[in-house]
Amino acid sequence: MHTQRETVQLADLTDDFTADPYSAFDSLRSRGPVHHARFPTGDESWLVIGHEEVRAAFADPRLRNDVRHSADFEDDGLYSVGRNMLQVDPPDHTRLRTLVAREFTARRIQALRPRVEEAASALLDAVADDGRTDLVAAYAYPLPLTIICELLGVPDPDRDAFRAWSTKVVALDDAEQSARASQEMAAYLAGLAEQKRRVRDAADSDLLHALVRTQDGDGGDRLTPEELLGMAFLLLVAGHETTVNLIANAVHLLLRHPAQLAALRSDPELLKGAVEETLRFEPPAPAGTYRYTAEPITLGGAHIPAGARVVLSIAAANRDPARFTNPDRFDIRRDPTQTRAHLAFGHGLHHCLGAPLARLEATLALRILLNRFPHLAFDGDTTPQWRPSLMRSLRELPVRW
Repeated sequence: MHTQRETVQLADLTDDFTADPYSAFDSLRSRGPVHHARFPTGDESWLVIGHEEVRAAFADPRLRNDVRHSADFEDDGLYSVGRNMLQVDPPDHTRLRTLVAREFTARRIQALRPRVEEAASALLDAVADDGRTDLVAAYAYPLPLTIICELLGVPDPDRDAFRAWSTKVVALDDAEQSARASQEMAAYLAGLAEQKRRVRDAADSDLLHALVRTQDGDGGDRLTPEELLGMAFLLLVAGHETTVNLIANAVHLLLRHPAQLAALRSDPELLKGAVEETLRFEPPAPAGTYRYTAEPITLGGAHIPAGARVVLSIAAANRDPARFTNPDRFDIRRDPTQTRAHLAFGHGLHHCLGAPLARLEATLALRILLNRFPHLAFDGDTTPQWRPSLMRSLRELPVRW
């Protein structure tokens, strides 16, 4: 028989969960790797914080992504915008991922390298004479947004609207505003897809054109209108929000650890380690998308009923002392065999398809920034201001050079 554990109030375990979720996770570790928790937003879920348990849960077929396995899915609105890979399970997930993966190839990603370098340099050119800037607004945000919009074929004049919509979509402090932004983005994407369907050219090579062509495929190779909309939405939002935060968080951490920054400057070979350690230490997406138990399960000693909502905490797993030595120390020289164990891009069937693009953009963005501004430093208050968001997102990052 299921016996629910006492519900943990996460807000009681730290002064500010948005600013410092890690104190709450540390407080919970001695009690076990899985807890029934109430988040500061008021939502309740089963929270998985142990690295071994999070990794296992990512690959457990009894934990489903489809909200229809939730005990109260009728109140969930089913799919927020369309239907995408993160909201379905095999065999639909397999079909959708295969359709996108054949367009989102390693060759296509590597071919973006010159464009990423060009865009990064242009953004820094625009602020170089000012001597200071908010690095989030001037660099970390527009760089990935430019690349993903070009990759999908979003016209340049519309990108400012996407930036505003995307920020609101992932925000946690205004549910109505987030829902409205999702609806506005969905309406825009539906119109853009229809435009690309009407106007076709042999030279069209953007991803949205490719998805539209896929929608007109045959049999198992087809995308439904709902799936086309969902995939476009996912690629646009996930395709830049995570990278924005990876770039900003990496710069923030390096500035807060000047010895690490000096080591990187003296040995550029440490750049890969800096990116991977940032992914471990301050993952841009601190939790996986909701999972739902298709049947009663036991995980980490906790008995979880069918239809329960489960949160897999990537942020907690990446700081688990059972897996990482000195997990609360930011160390770009960390043993790669440890660093590679981070779960920032998930694990198993839902491992992030855009991980190679995020790594490429972050690596180039850091290299170009640090080469351009050898005296980069914080400008004023060094206290990070985190957004209440689904992402680990800095409001701003004032720097000078």
